[in-house]
Amino acid sequence: MTNKTMNRWFVVLGAVLLQMCIGAIYTWSLFNQPLMDKFGWGKSEVVLTYSIAVFVFAFSTIFSGRLQDKIGPRKVATIGAILYGGGLILASTATSLTQLYIYYGLIAGAGVGFAYVCPLSTCVRWFPEKKGFITGIAVGAFGLGGLVFKSIIQYFIVNKGVSSTFLYLGIIYSVLGLIGSQFLILPPATYGSGVKNPNNTKENVFTVGEMIKTKSFYFIWAMYLFACMSGLLVIGLAKDIGIQLAGLETAVAANAVAMIALFNTGGRLIWGTLSDKLGRIRVVTMMFIITAISMITMSIVTLNYVTFFACLAGIAFCFGGFLAVFPTITGEFFGIKNLGANYGVVYQAYGAAALVGPIIVANAGGLKPTFMIAAVLAIIGAILTFIVKPPIVDNM
Repeated sequence: MTNKTMNRWFVVLGAVLLQMCIGAIYTWSLFNQPLMDKFGWGKSEVVLTYSIAVFVFAFSTIFSGRLQDKIGPRKVATIGAILYGGGLILASTATSLTQLYIYYGLIAGAGVGFAYVCPLSTCVRWFPEKKGFITGIAVGAFGLGGLVFKSIIQYFIVNKGVSSTFLYLGIIYSVLGLIGSQFLILPPATYGSGVKNPNNTKENVFTVGEMIKTKSFYFIWAMYLFACMSGLLVIGLAKDIGIQLAGLETAVAANAVAMIALFNTGGRLIWGTLSDKLGRIRVVTMMFIITAISMITMSIVTLNYVTFFACLAGIAFCFGGFLAVFPTITGEFFGIKNLGANYGVVYQAYGAAALVGPIIVANAGGLKPTFMIAAVLAIIGAILTFIVKPPIVDNM
């Protein structure tokens, strides 16, 4: 067991390296103004790049999850690292929005999607006795990427220009991502067989086709959609919220990017660990309540420095927790064997939230009405936690 224990922590090291690199996608707001200044593009046109990347990221997990269940996580993660780094390198040559959408939105976005599921499913198999904790570390590194690379990106943009920044980042992410990918090796088939699944009496029975026939899947998918809505809205609009609603200076509001990354990461670690002790669904209920309170506060209170950062901290903290706990819920409800493929489908709720959020913003009539809508959805999500139950295998 000593050798296995040592080996499994190397797997975690690889997962952290890879996830930090692809997690830097959350720093996109740092590129908005430099791209607008250099090329004269409109803000909505530039921001669309991020929306495309997030949607492609989520959508491609359907295929990467299935593929890694067939050929192994190391190969799929390697493909992801190459696509992600290569997309950024290509983005450094972009002189039109179409090129930027293709290089960063499609290619780099697909790279994130191919790499994302691999560390999650691999680490869970190595740590069957503490799934929440280890998933928290794996997805926590994804959230940490924004914090780690923020200063590096800002330095490159100021000293080298925005296009060269894409080039340097593409090289850095490619190297680190490829190194991390090589550690993602699955444990022996019998490893962890003594650890019981607390929800299913039979393990590893649900394929994607079987999963989507259960009521549990649709409840989980809806909960995940509502859970991601507030977090994605805040990540994409944090700086604007600080300037427009809290009256902060641009430089002060920009600090929200680092703060969100910090609380996002902390939420993944802390909520993931708590879910091992308190139960997955119970902590999801708690996170929905905190999210709803934070969104309601932002919609009805006149924000200042303290309330702005407090609300953002609460939302980011819970958003990170949702991303840590839902992969584990998927594994416990539908089995670990097909976790990559199954979670790839569940994760489409994240992609849907990335698209629905901007639609709500465009039609709600302002930021405050948008926050209230997100709060209502969080309350509905909390109600669903009292309804959702693990699927009954024998009745399939």
